[in-house]
Amino acid sequence: MALAISTSWNAHRFDDGEKLLFEINQLGFKAIELSFNLNSEMVDEIADSARRLKISIESLHNYCPTPDGLSRKQSLPDCYSLSSLDITERSLAVKYTKRSIDTASRLGAKVVVLHCGRVEIPDYTRQLINIYNQGENNSPGFLELKEKMIRGREFEAGKFLAQALISIDELNTYARLKDVFLGIETRFYYREIPTIDEIGVILDKFINTQVCYWHDTGHAQLMENLGLATHKNFLERYGRRLIGVHLHDIQGCQDHLAPSQGKIDFAMLKPYLKENTLKVIEAHHPATAEELIKSRNFISRVYDKPM
Repeated sequence: MALAISTSWNAHRFDDGEKLLFEINQLGFKAIELSFNLNSEMVDEIADSARRLKISIESLHNYCPTPDGLSRKQSLPDCYSLSSLDITERSLAVKYTKRSIDTASRLGAKVVVLHCGRVEIPDYTRQLINIYNQGENNSPGFLELKEKMIRGREFEAGKFLAQALISIDELNTYARLKDVFLGIETRFYYREIPTIDEIGVILDKFINTQVCYWHDTGHAQLMENLGLATHKNFLERYGRRLIGVHLHDIQGCQDHLAPSQGKIDFAMLKPYLKENTLKVIEAHHPATAEELIKSRNFISRVYDKPM
């Protein structure tokens, strides 16, 4: 299966989907993931151009296209939370996720990548990163703040996870009708759903369904760097349900670098990747075109065959 690239790399520089895809085509990629910051017009322009250029659309990142009434900058994957206790917000989250599923089905994409909401508590992930960047990740202040965050989340998480499961249940039924899979993605912020243990709760509830695991290399490595989980443990526990991976590198706590530009051991993933596992480079600005070409060649060598 071709190695794909996410349009998150260059979407912020374009309002024209055809020009966006032309730049990606110039890099030699023949498969893409549509990122969450594309409006309906751009999605249609990319789809039309992809057909002409023989580029496959392998996956979509929710919400795609952007929800009605929101600008592209406002349309983050968590603009509406699938775990919200507010019925109006959660209904909107489900509504626009269904539209992403519709779009995936129409374009022949196999998977919609999901953020599953959040626990509505203060999140100290960024503060922990700041302390980590100062080399103080074993300091009493770091450890106390991390423990405070963990305890606060544990106390509140149950009711939000319950709402997320209700949302996923409805979306799973809908995705089955559309022959689209749902990828439950490793998260970056600790208050987000799911944690490493909550991934298991979700996957255990939805055995033999459209719900699968989507591994994000940078996010999993961040969890390890902050002492909140172990990168390899995500794969050991959920690799059998793996449907796709976001491949990006991390230096310290700076993620979404092009693979080979940071410290991740990408060979660690190899035993868990099947022939049909979707592989998507998810590098962000300021990654350069040259770095992405280098990344594509690097990933192809790591996994021992052209992609």
